[in-house]
Amino acid sequence: MRFVCPAAVLLMSMIAVSAAQAQDLFLVSASYGNNVIALCERDGTVIWQFKTGGPERGHAGHHEIQMLKNGNILFHDDWDTVKEMKLDGTVVWSYKSSDVHAFTRLGNGNTMIAESGSGRIIVVDKGGKVVSATPLGKDGRGKTRQAEVLENGNYLVCAERPGTVTEYNVKGEIVWEYEINTRVYGAIRLKNGNTLIGSGSGNSVVEVSPEKKVVWEVKNQVPDTKIELKWTACLKELPNGHLLIGNCHAGPDSPQIFELDTNRKVVWEYNEYELVGNGMACWDYLSAAQAKNVREIVAELTGK
Repeated sequence: MRFVCPAAVLLMSMIAVSAAQAQDLFLVSASYGNNVIALCERDGTVIWQFKTGGPERGHAGHHEIQMLKNGNILFHDDWDTVKEMKLDGTVVWSYKSSDVHAFTRLGNGNTMIAESGSGRIIVVDKGGKVVSATPLGKDGRGKTRQAEVLENGNYLVCAERPGTVTEYNVKGEIVWEYEINTRVYGAIRLKNGNTLIGSGSGNSVVEVSPEKKVVWEVKNQVPDTKIELKWTACLKELPNGHLLIGNCHAGPDSPQIFELDTNRKVVWEYNEYELVGNGMACWDYLSAAQAKNVREIVAELTGK
């Protein structure tokens, strides 16, 4: 008979729990009838979820989501109201705006909101006071999709029509623009200074230099995989240089998110079609440190 030391079993169990707690998490958000926000492990395991309002077909909000440092979620489930919600479902802050597709909580506690309804980007404080307003460009440039606050304080803004990725200063002056001529959804400024673009209807991801030269592109299908690209949306660069790519409307056989290493090879896929369906346009990434805090909140709520 093989003897197993109880202390060793306990130690191994503690190590396994510790390892799980040290892992990152993904906050996913989907409409098109699924109408759900969920926190997921990398293997797809759901540790928390919340059902939102929404129609049986089409989007209603779910174009932007952010996990805040305090463990709350900044989200929207309609096109006008941005909400901050605790994981117990309590809404602790909201701001009613006009045709919103992008927002983010800033480090000083204010909130940036891109208002497609008024063609501007505003920053509001905790009391709902508008502390700054940046007018966006003409010819449809004010109808935004993703909008990011850059390290230099400028805004990087995507507009589906005319299909542009535009960098504005806070005065609303255009300091850089790339015309991709698709219904572009997302763009981020990489650490190397290039701009990574999720082209939306272009079914591609494109990296362009400050001089507007394409330095890398993947279109329609990721090489050496069966991943079909559809509505490429949210993007994220990890500290190790890996890239996370959002792939909306891709059906049940392709992932909704996938990760590329520094050689642009796929190293991870997230495909939870039963949970998010065909309408997961936005998500957020939680580092291991941030995930640890969120796991503690979830444990308090669930008693686990």
